[in-house]
Amino acid sequence: MHRTLVTVLALIVSGCGAEVASTAAVSATLKAQEAKQAQQTIEQVQKKLDAAAQAAQQQANEAEKGTGY
Repeated sequence: MHRTLVTVLALIVSGCGAEVASTAAVSATLKAQEAKQAQQTIEQVQKKLDAAAQAAQQQANEAEKGTGY
């Protein structure tokens, strides 16, 4: 009886360990995906900022040409 109880407890404990490891792996995968999406968002925002700065510079150049300076 004692031996069976120890075996059952060992299986339960090892099952919990596997569940924790599985949860950690899923969590790590989700964090990696979030980081990738965040990086893509940063790149998109940077492109938009660069385009806006370029447009502003172009407008400034056109305004300068229009005033004759």
